[in-house]
This record gives sequence, structure tokens and C-alpha cells, in this order.
Amino acid sequence: MKKKLIGRKDILNFPRLKLEGIEVKIDTGAYSSSIHCRYIKLEQKNGKKVITFVLLDPTHPKYHGKKFTSSTFKEKYVKSSNGVSEKRFVITTDVLIYEEKYKIELSLTERISMTYPVLLGRKFLSKKFIIDTAKRNLSFKKLNKKKD
Repeated sequence: MKKKLIGRKDILNFPRLKLEGIEVKIDTGAYSSSIHCRYIKLEQKNGKKVITFVLLDPTHPKYHGKKFTSSTFKEKYVKSSNGVSEKRFVITTDVLIYEEKYKIELSLTERISMTYPVLLGRKFLSKKFIIDTAKRNLSFKKLNKKKD
């Protein structure tokens, strides 16, 4: 498989999460990928563990307030940028890059103080992409060029 070139930032779509035009940061310093969400809860429904969460927050222009429920998730310890390990829920979803769909694991966390609501880490990037830190929005620009 030929690796695709991406920059340090891009604007991507997450169809199963009903999010389009979301700014992401490409972070080779981070191992895992994460997405900003709120109201993350572990609940019991019909005798089965499920998580519920709301993506982004009302201050974000792409916020839609939709509550998601998933019975398919993992719990992992993730070391944050400040070096503190915290237990997070991790979901698997799809992301569109250059109009190609990729499976991605995203840890659910509050990133309200961060500039970008989504961070793509090495685990996802490895063997798929080459990063040019001097560039940005390569996938988004190509998608918009096709629309013109």
C-alpha cells in the first residue's frame, strides 16, 4: 500500500459520528488518537455495559448535541500530554482522508482547552501516511478541488 502525504493539520469527516469538516491535528508525539467529548458515562442497559457521550461542546461550530451510545468499546489507560495516565473509553469508527475510509480508534476525552478537537496519533498514522509538517489541509484541499 502506497503511503499518502498529509500535513500537520487537516479537515476531515467522521461519517458514523455525523461530523463533517472537523479540524484535526496530526501528532507524531502521541501514540493514540483522541476526540473531544463531554458527558462520558458508563451505564447498564438491558444488563449490558454501554457508554454514552456527546461529541464536542456547544462552543464548537460543528457541535450537534447528538448523544451517542455504544456497547462496543474498550477501556485503556492513556498517558496525556502532561504525563498523567488516565483511564479512557476507546471507540472504533471511520474517518475519511482523501475520500478513503479508514478505521480509527479514538479515545474519548475532554479536550476543551486544546485548539483541535481531534488528535491523530502514531498508532493510526503508521504505515498509511507520510507527514510533511510544512503543509496542512492536503486532504481537504484535494476534496474541494474536485468539487470545483
